[in-house]
Amino acid sequence: MTHERETAAEAAAARPRARLIDVATAAGVSPKTVSRVINDEAGVLPGTRERVLRAVRDLGFVPDRSARELKRRDADTIGILIDAISDPFFAAFVSVIEELAVAEGLSVIFASTGYDAARESVQLDRLTGHRLVGLIVAPVAVSASTLAALRTRFPVACIDRARSGIDAVVIDDFGAAVEATTALIAHGHRRVAFMGEDVPYPTVSDRLSGYRSALAAAGLPFDPSLVVTHERFGRGEAIEVSRLLERDDAPTALLCATSLAAIGTVRAIRSRGLRMPALISFGDFTLAEVLDPGITYVDHDPRLLASAAFRLLSERAVRPDEGPERVIVPTRLVPRGSGEMQAARASDAVASAMGPSTGSGAVAASAGSGAVAACSGGPGPTPLPALAEPATALVATALSLVHPEPAGDAAVPAAAPIGAP
Repeated sequence: MTHERETAAEAAAARPRARLIDVATAAGVSPKTVSRVINDEAGVLPGTRERVLRAVRDLGFVPDRSARELKRRDADTIGILIDAISDPFFAAFVSVIEELAVAEGLSVIFASTGYDAARESVQLDRLTGHRLVGLIVAPVAVSASTLAALRTRFPVACIDRARSGIDAVVIDDFGAAVEATTALIAHGHRRVAFMGEDVPYPTVSDRLSGYRSALAAAGLPFDPSLVVTHERFGRGEAIEVSRLLERDDAPTALLCATSLAAIGTVRAIRSRGLRMPALISFGDFTLAEVLDPGITYVDHDPRLLASAAFRLLSERAVRPDEGPERVIVPTRLVPRGSGEMQAARASDAVASAMGPSTGSGAVAASAGSGAVAACSGGPGPTPLPALAEPATALVATALSLVHPEPAGDAAVPAAAPIGAP
């Protein structure tokens, strides 16, 4: 009998923590109804209340104190201000915040800035006109002082970009760009282009700096003509991508600083009938894995960022005088084929798409030595610069150039599940 009780206790301890939405599902009611019952509010029929309480007992549900604190001010809505819901990263981010909020009986409203400072101001006024329990902002031009004033009314957290004195969830954009660029260099590429968006965000500028530092660490020169930036990547702007790849000295590899830049780049490559060069995207996007080759990407997991942002709001509701805290969420490079293409294959793909040429501009690569040679009419094989260090050491060298280790930041484990404490 004692053994049975111990086994049952162990099984209960091993079970994942029941969430409010689990209780709602078991009782056949809405999360809002569960919230009313556990907070002993009126307006719930006796039979429904008993059904909810039975589910609470059966599941061993224990209300999350920090999440309950978010609802103490007679409000139940989290506001989210993002760049654009069309951005795959932010679409996924909002979806996860909503999932977490609904599980705790909260609602979500969101608005987009369209990357515009004036629109950001209008949308921020509209959002904060609601009775919010917390606000998540991907800042465009809003000042730290404005967000600090809002923080006196409800918890505020920045996402993707930080503001001084405000809780924030970010990634190491510089370090991730170093890793991605170094991966391309390690596969034999010596002409790597950077496809970005011309926006005043440290995310893109930090990624460009990381790209440049990786080149410097490998002993490769920085060529400004290999940097393509636009206010927003679209059909018209992507024409420049085609022109870049049709140059005599076309790059054999591309680093796309955002998923939108990657989408525009891939569209341009396909529209011109070019074969895909080596390519790494910052962020995944729909159908990226079914292209041939699949698109290798830097995974800055929106689920982890959303979980960390939600947790910051909950903690600040309990401890409003603490902080600010800057949480750095880890990234990883996910190989799918496009980023692992060797320089020889990428050069041949560009050359074949351009058609036969007898001029000195046709590009080829020597798979054995990693040399790039001009085709007939050219001066002959020219050795590529040798790597200054083994590929495994290049990342550390590039990071040490201009990017010291940040101090006092909280890290999120890469394996952290949604809603993990």
